[in-house]
Amino acid sequence: MQKTNDYFKTIIKCIGFGSLILTTNVIADGLTIDKVYHPYVQPLERELEFRWLHYDDDKTNSNHVYRLGIGQSFTTNWFVEAYVISQNNADDSGIEAYELEAKWQLTEQGEYNADWGLLFEIEKETKQSIWEAATTLLIEREWDRLVGTANLALAFETGDNIDTELETSLAMQLRYRYSRALEPALEFYMSENTLGLGPVLMGEQRFETRKKLHWELGIIAGLSDETPDATLRALAEFEF
Repeated sequence: MQKTNDYFKTIIKCIGFGSLILTTNVIADGLTIDKVYHPYVQPLERELEFRWLHYDDDKTNSNHVYRLGIGQSFTTNWFVEAYVISQNNADDSGIEAYELEAKWQLTEQGEYNADWGLLFEIEKETKQSIWEAATTLLIEREWDRLVGTANLALAFETGDNIDTELETSLAMQLRYRYSRALEPALEFYMSENTLGLGPVLMGEQRFETRKKLHWELGIIAGLSDETPDATLRALAEFEF
């Protein structure tokens, strides 16, 4: 019972911290539903990653966002990945942006009550001269089979024909480790124009030494007028 109470206290603190950030004259725009990052880096890790996001906007246009990445760990606590991002809808299609991200694992797993990491990202849009840089604090804590993860992000966006602004977002995940092959989870996303909550299923399949496939599939329900009624997200990571 005490561990469960500690979990909910941590969740409340993270939501409160995220709400405080969002109300301090910092403006966030756009849909911020994506994957939830974990603060860990595996030595000698290499991966191919594919993400898919589908939602209908306020004009009932069907939007598909695809992200293809390849990554490599260079030390025991640094992992770097490069992405190509494309979008397909009724108005536009093709490559939308390039992104480079680096994850820094700050603490050893289990060293403290929570595990900590930082994620650094820089993105360049291809069709406009717009740049975005972001830093995300990654927090994860375990309670037996329950695992709670929080991502607190602060981003800076600048470019031609847009207002230079700071953007913030919060993403949280509660995962139940039922088995290696299947882990049900609940995810929560919050920013200025995003408020969503929904179930996610995930799992992994191991092959020969150091090779495995991790997958995620979820549906996030919009809890505000600005958020799509339903956002489908899928992810596949092949580590080799």
